This record gives sequence, structure tokens and C-alpha cells, in this order.
Amino acid sequence: MPELPEVETVRRGLEQKLNNFIIKKVEICRDSTIAFPKNKEEFIKGLLNSLIYKWDRRGKYLIAQLKEVQNDNAQFLLENSKNNGFLVVHLRMTGYFKFIENASHPCQHTRIRFFDKNNNELRYIDVRSFGQMWWINKDLSLNKIIKGLGSLGPEPFSKDFDANYLKKVISKRTKSIKAILLDQTIVAGIGNIYADESLYSAGISPFREARTIKKNELIKLKESIVTILKKSIGSGGTTFSDFRDLEGENGNFGLQTNVYRRTGKECRKCGNLIERQKITGRSTHWCPKCQK
Repeated sequence: MPELPEVETVRRGLEQKLNNFIIKKVEICRDSTIAFPKNKEEFIKGLLNSLIYKWDRRGKYLIAQLKEVQNDNAQFLLENSKNNGFLVVHLRMTGYFKFIENASHPCQHTRIRFFDKNNNELRYIDVRSFGQMWWINKDLSLNKIIKGLGSLGPEPFSKDFDANYLKKVISKRTKSIKAILLDQTIVAGIGNIYADESLYSAGISPFREARTIKKNELIKLKESIVTILKKSIGSGGTTFSDFRDLEGENGNFGLQTNVYRRTGKECRKCGNLIERQKITGRSTHWCPKCQK
């Protein structure tokens, strides 16, 4: 599943590519991709004549701010536009966007197609079809409609996410620190890859009970999380299976991982073999010597 760096990479690509993209046509190839409104015609009607004004990210959610426009003249777009709600996207495991300037026949995994007046297409492709989209009217609350969005913990790059916060939320937790990092209500956007890599960088065993981790270790863990996420964003995310950016390119961070998917290979620090075991149903990779 795309994690924070992959979703941020997609957000940046969408923001750069979709300059003055006004939705003139929407084609739904798979109804189940639409999470809200349930009526797909209402979803389409709500998006028509919407300028995709700005892309934001919250955890693993992409959030497009929409402006309603009646005049397609670019220089008057903002002056003559008003808020038209939000288009929210969760890519789940295999969802990705592709921007297509010359119309082409959609592949079998195409789920949603957005077109502008020049027939440029923003195509949403999802092999396993777990991804979802919401059009949220400006009068409705995103957090109430999308329960997962409303329950998210702080962003790893925010001032609210620090060692003091971590100490507070894990002080009585008997769960493993790996399970804590995967809990989106505690910290938003971290998934399996970056939990493993951050714990390795911080020298903390993924099996440790969260409450046993000391303040100085939490300071190092917080720093490791931020450093690794930024490094991955700079590399365009991680690709081990289906992730693609807007240009259809793989992420390169997978080439740099220290433990994730390196089972049986030598640790880059100590030469010990990397091991793998499941925690809360997720494959966990670690070095028994470097992580205590």
C-alpha cells in the first residue's frame, strides 16, 4: 500500500501537472470506486465545471480543493470561482493516477476518468480495486463523512509529533512499538516499509513493548521517522509492486532500504543476517544485533 512518501509524491505530481485543469467530463468505469455520494450521477454532477485548485495530503489521503467555474478563461478563473467542495482519494494497495494528453483506450483496470475541455485525461487505475473516491459538498464535513480521515493522528512533519507526544501516547501501551507506528490514530501516514526502516535507524527492536521505550530512544525514533520519510519523498517513494507516480515511474527508495524486503541478506552495519517475522499480521524485517 502506498504510504506517506508515495502519496506525497503523487500529490506533488498532481499539483504540478494539473495546472488550470477544469473537469468537463467524468467517466466512471467501476461504480464501487465511488465511496460518496452513493449515487454516481450525483458524484459526476458535483465535479463538472470544477477547477482542481489545490492538492493537499492528510496521512494517506489525497484531498483536492475544488472551485466552481463558469468562465474557462484562465485569467478569470479565480475571480469568478467559488468553493465547490473537495475530491478525496485513498489509493489503498494498487491505485495510481496517470495523466494522458492524447486520448487513448483505457486499460481493463481503469476505474475513473476525468477530462478537461482539451480532452486531456486524468486517469485513475487500480488493479485490485480497493481504492476509493469521495466528492464532499462544501456544506459537509470531511471528517464526518470519511471516518478514517477524522480519526488520524498528527502528521510526522508537524510540531505536534515529537518525543513528548510519543511518550504520552505509549506510556501504558503493551503493544509492540511496530504495531504502534502502524496505528494511524497515533501517527498518520506510516505503513509497513517506513515503520521497519525507522525502527532500524533508531536501533529499536520492533518487538519491544511500547511502554518500555525510554525518552532518549523516542527522540531518536522521531528523528529517524522524519529523516527516512523525507529521504523517500526525495526519491519518489518506494516501489515493490504496483506503485507508480503520475508519469508512470517507479519510486527509487526501495533500492536504498536497510531491512525491508532484505530477509537473509547481510545488515549494512554489522553484517548480521536480516530476519523477518509477522507482527499484527504484517511482515516485519529487522536486524537482531543492531536493534534492541
